[in-house]
Amino acid sequence: YAGLLRSCRLAAPELDLLVLDEVLDAVDTGILPEYELLAFVCERPAGLELVLTGRNPSEALLAQADYITEMVARRHPYAKGLVARRGI
Repeated sequence: YAGLLRSCRLAAPELDLLVLDEVLDAVDTGILPEYELLAFVCERPAGLELVLTGRNPSEALLAQADYITEMVARRHPYAKGLVARRGI
């Protein structure tokens, strides 16, 4: 992820929207240091919409957010014992 963030910094001036899917889980599990993500969020170019997904964001990350959405599974096949399926 650290290399990805470096690449994103280089590409960011050309982007309007950047989605970092499951990046919060990378921080939560220690794969990506939180300070690196926070630095990227705080230093992003004006006009870049940044979407971070995942679980358990820190208070520091929440404080930087303009929008916060929490999704809740009401029904999921996993609860019935169905495992992941290719392509789904």
